[in-house]
Amino acid sequence: MRTAAAGVAGMVGAQVLDRGDIAGAAPAGRGLGGIRLASLAHVNDPATTTLFPGDPAFELETIATIPVDGFYMNFVREGEHTGTHWGAPGHFEEGGLLADQLDPMDLYLPAVKIDIRAKAARNADYGLTVNDLRAWERRYGRIPTGAAVILWTGWEDKWGTDAYANLDGDGVIHQPGFLPEAVHWLVDNGRLATRGSLGTDTFGADRGIDDTFEASVTLFHEHRISLENLANLAALPTTGAYVLVGGPINKAGSGSTANIWAVTCG
Repeated sequence: MRTAAAGVAGMVGAQVLDRGDIAGAAPAGRGLGGIRLASLAHVNDPATTTLFPGDPAFELETIATIPVDGFYMNFVREGEHTGTHWGAPGHFEEGGLLADQLDPMDLYLPAVKIDIRAKAARNADYGLTVNDLRAWERRYGRIPTGAAVILWTGWEDKWGTDAYANLDGDGVIHQPGFLPEAVHWLVDNGRLATRGSLGTDTFGADRGIDDTFEASVTLFHEHRISLENLANLAALPTTGAYVLVGGPINKAGSGSTANIWAVTCG
């Protein structure tokens, strides 16, 4: 897997992928071999995008059409953390690396998926524990060094509805996430060594009730990236895949709206 997938970033950049490439195996003769790509991103659409409370409005306006102008174009105005996106360390860490300061390999990581859907369905404030991580490793093996550790909470199914933010009467978000001690364990035991990420199909790594954002602060302090508002996590294998993180590299950006790809082989 590592050998076959190592060159995918260059190949993706060198080719135009059609809808068939995105959904499954690349057609014979296209040069991708056995590599498969699946999108882990929601469609960037103001009608369905759930914004984090207080974030700027998302505007998508058609400003040119083929009958009138000879070409078609939209004008987009949104925050860097709108919809499916990634966050750079400088999003929370003063002096942390920003989007244009990252190494390209910070955006191409081995991935593991931890399924907490049943626990999250019973408790919207569920936090992944160190014991959960240890149990996962007993079953599936050690989390690779520098991995994207991705929580599958089931929240992606609530996208575009009030149930996604899940606000209570006081405006508090109720979403599952990583407990801070679980993030410290991943850092201290080398799973997030050198590079790595926390990913989730919610607003971010933290539980919604954690207004200190300790999980994210710990992640960004270690100069790692976040992957947020992910979708289609059924297409991401539990182990053996990579994630390839796209999106524009804004000057001094805190991150970027993105298409994030699951990359598998064979």
